[in-house]
Amino acid sequence: MVRISRLTKRYRRVRALDGVSFTIRAGEVLGLIGPNGSGKTTLFECIGGVLPFDEGAIEFDAPGQPAIFYVPDGIAPWPSQTVRWALRYVAGLFDARPGAREAVIESLGLSPLLDVRIGHLSKGQRKRVLLALGLVTPRPIVLADEPFDGLDLRQTREVAQVLRDYTRDGRTLVLSIHQVSDAARLCDRFVLLSNGAVRGQGTLAELMASAADRLAHPVGGLEDAFLALT
Repeated sequence: MVRISRLTKRYRRVRALDGVSFTIRAGEVLGLIGPNGSGKTTLFECIGGVLPFDEGAIEFDAPGQPAIFYVPDGIAPWPSQTVRWALRYVAGLFDARPGAREAVIESLGLSPLLDVRIGHLSKGQRKRVLLALGLVTPRPIVLADEPFDGLDLRQTREVAQVLRDYTRDGRTLVLSIHQVSDAARLCDRFVLLSNGAVRGQGTLAELMASAADRLAHPVGGLEDAFLALT
């Protein structure tokens, strides 16, 4: 669906992104994995059109068609408005499919929060509302920065299942995740980012094979593969 080619972003002498290249495929959950400061948020902001990049290209299979909805981390949009208002507003603004708002409210358990002002939500509650705003739109690709931040273990697993369910309807999710265990349970493919550059990409099996070749012995999972390749 999307090809990112040699994307570069500079802040004076610092290269926040250094020739990043990868593809986003239709119907997949793609995990962007990296530690804090690796360039994940900068990359998302460039792909989402929030931040200009200095070099490279982002190519869509259907040029000119709106394709992406970007869900940033750590924001509280319309803090004085209620959750009900925000969902209704976004659904109307993006011409959501009939029933989309009700479906996302049920799947993410938002009914008790509908009349709460967004500025009064806890971190985990706000995260679920932000994801709901992205999922209620008809955009085929949703970028979500740290979708599990602020959620406990049970909530993380429940939200992960909701996200996986949405891909069965043809949606594509690109998730920036720093907890490797969360990514390993959910994602179909991975892009490993470190110091602004891609250090590996592929399925878990492909990354483990690349790491084993580098170390000359088998590795035990995504965490070991990430440490070997970055």
